[in-house]
Amino acid sequence: MVSSEWLKNINHSLLTTQHLTNSMKYILFILVLAIAVKANAQTNLQHTPEGAMYQVFTHSPGDKIKLNDVITFQFVQKTDKDSVLFSTYAAGHPVQAQVKASTNVGDLMEIFPLLAVNDSALVKVPTDSIFKGHEDQRPAFFPKGSYLNFTLKIERIQSLNEAIAERNASIEKVKTAETADAAKYIANHKLILKTTPTGLKYIVTKPSLKLKPLKGDTLMVNYTGRTLDDKVFDSSIETVAKSAGLQQPGRTYEPIQVIVGTGGVIPGWDEGLLLLNEGSKATFVIPSTLAYGSQGAGDDIKPYSTLVFDVEVVKVRPIKHPVTPKSTAKKPLHKKPVAKKTA
Repeated sequence: MVSSEWLKNINHSLLTTQHLTNSMKYILFILVLAIAVKANAQTNLQHTPEGAMYQVFTHSPGDKIKLNDVITFQFVQKTDKDSVLFSTYAAGHPVQAQVKASTNVGDLMEIFPLLAVNDSALVKVPTDSIFKGHEDQRPAFFPKGSYLNFTLKIERIQSLNEAIAERNASIEKVKTAETADAAKYIANHKLILKTTPTGLKYIVTKPSLKLKPLKGDTLMVNYTGRTLDDKVFDSSIETVAKSAGLQQPGRTYEPIQVIVGTGGVIPGWDEGLLLLNEGSKATFVIPSTLAYGSQGAGDDIKPYSTLVFDVEVVKVRPIKHPVTPKSTAKKPLHKKPVAKKTA
């Protein structure tokens, strides 16, 4: 058996790696756990009610994780042959999860209540349970009788209310920064913009008196999209895309087709395009609430990003819109005023 003092030293080693790079922390963490596993080779792993096996390597002081707590933790996921399938250390950030009642052997919810902050553990999940009922989805590196192995380290425990309050404060901070960054962009580019009630900001850079689209019409639109640091993330114009160094293999550079006002594009486009005419050009400054919101889109568009689009409505192809019937209500008859009798 391994002494508690030796385990404390292991935990201390884990805690003193905060100044190292993610890669170095990952290597040290794996080495420490490998030593611990070898030292505990004669110790029988414990079993959860649902059939997972586990070994807690450290027993840190402090409260254990409770139902509904939000935990932040690092983990490495491996096969029985030590092939790494996923690592939060390699990904560069830990993950968060709310602790709930376990619904399957692989969700680790039976294990979390056994741990406190800074605890680490090995968990072996039987793949026979994971792939029960759908063996056709079992990959070759998980043969029958094998295990999906997790090494865990708990970094933080919060109550649900604490986690929600922290998240809300973080969101407000990001939203405030978005507003400030957009204002700075507009000032630096000396843009004089109109603002709609929804928050869309725009300027028509080339007016036109041609056909104005209605909801449901098909528009052919050329565009270039930029972030507030002036990075071009997309364009339908080949010269712009190549100048910006965009890699879009197979892309056909031509106006894209938009059925306007039907939700096929981001809300800022749906609203803004209906303000233009065929042949118009405009610049839209679109807040995240009318773009990709808290999710972002890809590597270039982060959550809560205001976006800038230069657009041109090349062509409007109207559909047959229903004719609004004229009112058939009769106008009230005006009676001639009755002359008053005089005495």
